[in-house]
Amino acid sequence: MTPIRWGILSTGNIARQFARGLQALPDARLTAVGSRTTEAAQAFAREFGVANIHSSYEALAHDPEVDVIYIGTPHPMHHANCMLCLGAGKAVLCEKPFTINASEAAAVIGVARQRNLFLMEAMWTRFLPLYVRLRELLAEGVIGEVQMLEADFGFAAPFNPSSRLFDPALGGGALLDVGIYPVALASMIFGPPERITSAAQLGSTGVDEYCTALLGYSGGRTAFVSAATRTQTPHVATINGTRGRITLHAPWWRGTRMTVAAAGKTEVTYDVPLTGNGYNYEAAEVMRCLREGRTESATMPLDETLAIMRTLDTIREPWGLRYPMEG
Repeated sequence: MTPIRWGILSTGNIARQFARGLQALPDARLTAVGSRTTEAAQAFAREFGVANIHSSYEALAHDPEVDVIYIGTPHPMHHANCMLCLGAGKAVLCEKPFTINASEAAAVIGVARQRNLFLMEAMWTRFLPLYVRLRELLAEGVIGEVQMLEADFGFAAPFNPSSRLFDPALGGGALLDVGIYPVALASMIFGPPERITSAAQLGSTGVDEYCTALLGYSGGRTAFVSAATRTQTPHVATINGTRGRITLHAPWWRGTRMTVAAAGKTEVTYDVPLTGNGYNYEAAEVMRCLREGRTESATMPLDETLAIMRTLDTIREPWGLRYPMEG
């Protein structure tokens, strides 16, 4: 099978994680890396054996030896980075959250569809083997009709006003950094919410340091989600149905283990280990889609990405949290 040639835009930690994920795929070739500095690009290339080194994102986008570009920059840059790569005719896998808001997401999606180019949000959890099995179990109705979800993702980071977690100019805040995970899980299970109530603690830099949201759906179904950058939480997700529950054990967002407690049946625990570091599964989905001539993934479709961004916008609207790049 002819390898798919990848370029990676950015050389930060998440870009390194993705590069390690590609190493688990024999039909993937990491061909190029782009950074804003030659030194960073060279160091990344030495670490991962990358042949094509670019000291600008523009040069990477126009590299003729690249089929698809993974964008791993902070989310305020995603809109511009996506537009650059799509404008150069490249397929794109863009890290989550997809953009800073739904307006930017709609613009990027519009360009990809207009140019008939593949585009996907890098919601890596969605493609892990545990979640493939979870969707099968829910479709089989093992816990009846799903009524409630509770999911959290919180950690206690040292306060640093200039870090991406706390700086508004870098899209800081718990909701966009890790709240995207439980919101995306709720989206996978229920779809877009009809009603949203939320609360947050805004820190001294003006971004949310912890937040909660209650998402309401038809038929009284609910999802309670929480996120934090200054408070450690259990990292557990519980899905409650009319005939039982499924517990996704910590850390659920990198899940390998879940327990199904169905009414009248013995509890069953599923252990579903990962191959590679987990990022390889989303990359494999991208490559499958490219080989089949698809411009988006049915597992992480663009309409859902846009709906998730709208949910995130609505959650933070009552807090008065707007980022500098939003005007």
